[in-house]
This record gives sequence, C-alpha cells and structure tokens, in this order.
Amino acid sequence: MGHKCFISFKKEDEVYKKAIQSWVDNNKVDMIDKSLNTPIESDDEDYIMRKIREDYLSDSTVTIFLIGSHCSENLGWEEQKYIKRELQASLYNGTGNTRNGILGVVLPHMFGEIYKGTQPCLICHGNHNIVDITDRTVIKEFGRNYYLNNHGKCAYSESDRYCILVKWEDFKKSPNIYIEQAFNKRSQPIANEVIVRPK
Repeated sequence: MGHKCFISFKKEDEVYKKAIQSWVDNNKVDMIDKSLNTPIESDDEDYIMRKIREDYLSDSTVTIFLIGSHCSENLGWEEQKYIKRELQASLYNGTGNTRNGILGVVLPHMFGEIYKGTQPCLICHGNHNIVDITDRTVIKEFGRNYYLNNHGKCAYSESDRYCILVKWEDFKKSPNIYIEQAFNKRSQPIANEVIVRPK
C-alpha cells in the first residue's frame, strides 16, 4: 500500500499535479492521492484551511510541493497564504496531525533558477553544489527546512535537511523512490529540528 500524499501547488502548475494523478491511475506511482481537486466554496480563509487540514492533510504522510515560478516568498503573504499554510500544517506534529515528509519537485521552468552549478570550497577544498533555495525561489516553509542545520560544517548534507528536493525529470522516472525518501525523513533526527512557522 502506497503512502498517502497531498500535493501542494499553485494553480499555474496544475498540469503537473494532474500528471502525477494520472501516474496513480496508471499504477506508475504507488501512492494514495489525498489532494484537493475542487476548490472549497467559502470566502472564510480560516474555514478553508481547517477543511484542508481535517479532510486532506490529517491522514496524509507526504506532501509533494510543486516548485514553479509562482512559489516564492517574495510574492508576499496574500499571494502565498494557501501554500504557506498547507506546508505549515504538513510540518506540524501534534494531536490529530502527524508531521508529513516534504518532497519539493522543481518544475522544468525553474531548473536554471534553482540549480546554479558548483563552487570550490575554501574550507574542505572540495566542490559544493549551489542550489538556490531562498525567498527568491520558494516560500520560507520549504526553504528554512531544506537548509535547516548544517551543524557547523562547511556545507549541508542530506542529513542536515528535512525537505527532499528533486528535479521533475528525475521524479518522473522514479516517483516512488523520492516519496519514500520524504516519508523516511519523519523518523530521522533532523525531524526534531523542523521549523513549522519560520520567520
């Protein structure tokens, strides 16, 4: 039985959400889709978020966050309020809501904005990947939990991040592997350092 996944996305990227849902229908990915497919009819923002938490997020275990060009913190609270709250609810660990693993999927039009090559390190004399996960590219709820705590090292390793990051093309080839990686983060030590509402 697959993991119960909630897909957090901006309406401009809905085609990618539908692609993932088609993989479920064709048994390409072993997941149970807990995504919101029809808008909740209400003007009450608190009611909408309560319904999303209760009906969609409460029993999901992985949140797939589609990272497109409309997902940055710099677009402001009003523009990002729903995806910010979806990720906050996904990161929260409490009664009736266990923390989800977070899988960030970088959509093709964002590859060049996020993946910036490598740079030599003056400390370890190796090369480190430059990955631009900042307010310019993603909301804080993802960014602060991707670069969570490098524990004094010169670079972040996989164990220093709560969020998993993958390019769309790689995710498309092996979705189950990345969903499983995000699910497994829930029980790793870094989960104790998660920031639900980053400043």
